[in-house]
Amino acid sequence: MSTSAHSPAESVTPTAPAVREGGQVTDRLVALNTTYAKDFRDPGMDARPVLQVAVVACMDARLDLHAALGLELGDCHTIRNAGGVVTEDVIRSLTISQRALGTRSVVLIHHTNCGLESLTEGFRQDLEREVGQRPAWAVEAYTDADQDVRQSMQRVRTSPFLLHTDDVRGFVFDVTTGLLREIDSVS
Repeated sequence: MSTSAHSPAESVTPTAPAVREGGQVTDRLVALNTTYAKDFRDPGMDARPVLQVAVVACMDARLDLHAALGLELGDCHTIRNAGGVVTEDVIRSLTISQRALGTRSVVLIHHTNCGLESLTEGFRQDLEREVGQRPAWAVEAYTDADQDVRQSMQRVRTSPFLLHTDDVRGFVFDVTTGLLREIDSVS
């Protein structure tokens, strides 16, 4: 089954039933889902990715991973977070992906002009002042995407929970050209 990307204009103008008063984004998304579901057919696949690969990437809205990598529905597991950094929860997801669902390869993707490049751990301190509690999680901010990709590759390769750490590759996606640049694991 092929997936198609939506242009920004298509995603802004809903073709589904009108949304509730106030035009809330969630209402629009639910309405668009109703339209999608009318033509939806069960693709008859299970949760095991066809290509046996898990892709870890930033949550940035400029990254259309399936289109950028030529992937189809069912090809991979996609794990996204702020920065695409390998955190404890990413290791959790990769462990489940490998041990329960058969993936063998890991692709890590950071990108140029990432929002994490402008944050610091001061973000956590600001949150603590505002809400009275410091987050348990680290911001994982960085200033050098290449070096952070190397760190993420190292975290995957040294995790005792992962079965397959020999095919771990890291890249930086250029948001202005759409090209991936592979990062050597040794600087």
